[in-house]
Amino acid sequence: MNFRKNLLSVGLAAAALGLAAHAPAAHAGNLSGSRPNILYLIADDLGYSDLSEFGGEIRTPNIDQLAKTGRILSNHHVSTVCAITRSMLYTGVDHHLVGEGTMGVPNDERRGLPGYEGYLNNHAVTVAQLLNNNGYHTYIAGKWHLGSLINSSVNKTPDQWGFEKSFTLLGGAAGNHFGHDTAAQKTYTENGQYVTLPATDLNGQPWYDTNFYTQKLISYIDSNIADGKPFLAFATFTSPHWPLQVPEPWLSQYKGFYDAGYVSARNRRLLRQKQLGIVPNDYTVPGTTLPNWPTAAPASANNGTASASYINANTEFDGKANVDYGPGEIDPLWSSLTPAQQKNQSRYMEVYAGMVSNLDYNIGLLIQHLKDIGQYDNTYIVFHSDNGAEGWPISAAQDAINTAGYAYLGQDQTLNPQGVAATDIQYGLRWAEVSATPFRLFKGYTTEGGTSSPTIIHLPGQTAQLPTLRDFIHIRDATPTLLDLAGVAQPSTPSVNVGVNNQPLVTYNGADVYPISGKSFLSELEGLSTGPLHTEPVGEETYGRAYLRSGQWKALWIEPAGGYAGPLDGHWQLYNIQTDRAETNDVSAQNPGVVNQLYQDWQQYLYTTGGVEPLRPVGYY
Repeated sequence: MNFRKNLLSVGLAAAALGLAAHAPAAHAGNLSGSRPNILYLIADDLGYSDLSEFGGEIRTPNIDQLAKTGRILSNHHVSTVCAITRSMLYTGVDHHLVGEGTMGVPNDERRGLPGYEGYLNNHAVTVAQLLNNNGYHTYIAGKWHLGSLINSSVNKTPDQWGFEKSFTLLGGAAGNHFGHDTAAQKTYTENGQYVTLPATDLNGQPWYDTNFYTQKLISYIDSNIADGKPFLAFATFTSPHWPLQVPEPWLSQYKGFYDAGYVSARNRRLLRQKQLGIVPNDYTVPGTTLPNWPTAAPASANNGTASASYINANTEFDGKANVDYGPGEIDPLWSSLTPAQQKNQSRYMEVYAGMVSNLDYNIGLLIQHLKDIGQYDNTYIVFHSDNGAEGWPISAAQDAINTAGYAYLGQDQTLNPQGVAATDIQYGLRWAEVSATPFRLFKGYTTEGGTSSPTIIHLPGQTAQLPTLRDFIHIRDATPTLLDLAGVAQPSTPSVNVGVNNQPLVTYNGADVYPISGKSFLSELEGLSTGPLHTEPVGEETYGRAYLRSGQWKALWIEPAGGYAGPLDGHWQLYNIQTDRAETNDVSAQNPGVVNQLYQDWQQYLYTTGGVEPLRPVGYY
């Protein structure tokens, strides 16, 4: 595909129609006629409304500018948790097939089943391998979370998956964003070797992961820039994932911003989303999506006993409330908090917001560096989050610890005389609701709040904003889009062997791998076609939670638990996702035929991907 020619045609056609203000200008890049570079930026646990361009009050001027000269994707979907999303991002294949049926090895009866290895398995081929084998330099700096063994045939680090240069956190979270890990801990690798983190970054400042990843990726890009080959560079940041920590001046930047509490912040964001056109003006959602729970809602009477009757998404719903479940969470409203708790909660969100602004600052450094070396105009830039906002529940005991160590919240744990616990903080369920505005729930859930990702794409040569792309896009679509952009063919030679449940395999470099199932949306980005990209049903399953989208409908299943999230009778919910993306009006009772069809489609999805519904679904929290 001649991407630059197509982009130029779009600009000229739009100008002829008097629409130039809404189309990208045809601005020749430094490497005009060459294949574009790719800069892929991933935030960790960032909520849908946290960015300024998605309604948030957090200052993100560099990401804002990327949107103002790029394109917002308001209906881009990832999975419910980070490793599962990343497995599909790099392969274009459903996560059950490539080893991340759950995030890590499951602790239930699915342990040991194909597709549940807990790392990227050998039936995968990554976009880094495909592009590196076709003339691209390939780099990654940041989080990996798909394998942790060096020089191994399984459970592999990124240097064994096509990344020419790599500096990565191997696990799912940093214990301390300010570092101090040693090679003996096997936490970080560079180019296939476990490494001890330096005390300072490449600029001589105290080590902080977001800053260091940025500097490292810049050094990788510069190392080969003279040879003229294009690059694929992933910046897989660990911000704003807990523990909430950030250096000055970002640590103090938002003091007092959140003293009015959760509902005020959520309503303020919703109003701005309407002003920005992210949601319609008549869009209404509750200020909170969860009830006031000063204490945990109780479990059912038989929970944990031999008489218990549990349910999963495959259980035939009979309309009887005979389902057992565990307790709910402690999740009080702002008005139910003590002054000390309110002070803590305000501080959690202040630190979180500082992390997001620091992330934005580093993204600005990356983009400016591309301009400085003459590569910006020939670079395709993507930004999105890896899942919904992190709604990790905060216990009363943790809140008390944080009260004692309040002065050190957000700082390097090694400087804190109160101990690690006082700086190992999350921001809890209610702030996650704010981050997820205008949607329901957050990370770990198959709701829109758990899977909708704020996404911005900047095309090579683009200088003016294109209209918001509102078509449903899935994370599996990333790899085929990048291949399309680079002019690299997908693996397609049929294998004589078959995979799980007799699913076809293709061969690549002598290995049997699953074919890419995502779809390229490059033509939509270029304005050469309009949606829908996905006319087929699209399903998902994580931790037993499920959804199936088809046309205007979304069927949703979440396990019951102490009145928390899923309906207590265990039925599949149904939403008109075109008019009710906030999932406020369950219309399953009025449309049993639709529910049944979507359920059948979901069962087919689960079969073809080798997914196995757990006997008792339990979320990753």
